[in-house]
Amino acid sequence: MTSPPGTRHEDAWVVIPLFNESAVIGEVVRGVKEHFANVVCVDDGSTDGSGELAREAGAKVVRHPVNLGQGAALQTGIEYALSRPGMRYLVTFDADGQHQVSDALDMLERARAEDLAAVFGSRFLNDTVEAGLVRRIVLRLAVWFTRQSTGMRLTDAHNGLRVVRADAARRIRLRQDGMAHASEIVLHIGRTGLPWAEHPVHIRYTDYSRGKGQSSLNSVNILVDLVFR
Repeated sequence: MTSPPGTRHEDAWVVIPLFNESAVIGEVVRGVKEHFANVVCVDDGSTDGSGELAREAGAKVVRHPVNLGQGAALQTGIEYALSRPGMRYLVTFDADGQHQVSDALDMLERARAEDLAAVFGSRFLNDTVEAGLVRRIVLRLAVWFTRQSTGMRLTDAHNGLRVVRADAARRIRLRQDGMAHASEIVLHIGRTGLPWAEHPVHIRYTDYSRGKGQSSLNSVNILVDLVFR
């Protein structure tokens, strides 16, 4: 599924949690803005000027004065998007360059075509997974935990690329500030009983993104957040 040339998806808002990504955020926002009219970056207490660079690239910027965590930043972004007139869909998108705009476009088109309340990106539905062995094992464990706690049979519970329709987004109330917010999103959407699907996506694990927290230790932290918080 591909959007017609020039399509700007005026009824969608792309929400990007942002913390100290000055090296790449300008490029990320410009890439998203080529296809989406509305982008909001939630600057979660950055100290490197990331928020200003995002604004210069064309994003709306909402700022947390201190770092509260990605879950809190997403909740702020969701609430901002829901307050915008005409908003029907939100897209959650990472700030570090891992996500592909083409995947987001395909997921949004699928949500429209199939009348889905949510489309979750999955890196495990194709043969292009670049994650290391330890990370894949930990993510599989996170999938198992999410299935046990939410009843939703996802293959990739901690993929940050999602499309959520407004009626489902209004049901999201994130209390997990850390990485466990991903399972919390699944839980809230599952409770709505609304239709959802997974969609294959390609995640680019660059040296930069790995250096920003895509290590095996960070994967273990996901499980710690899930189990103990």
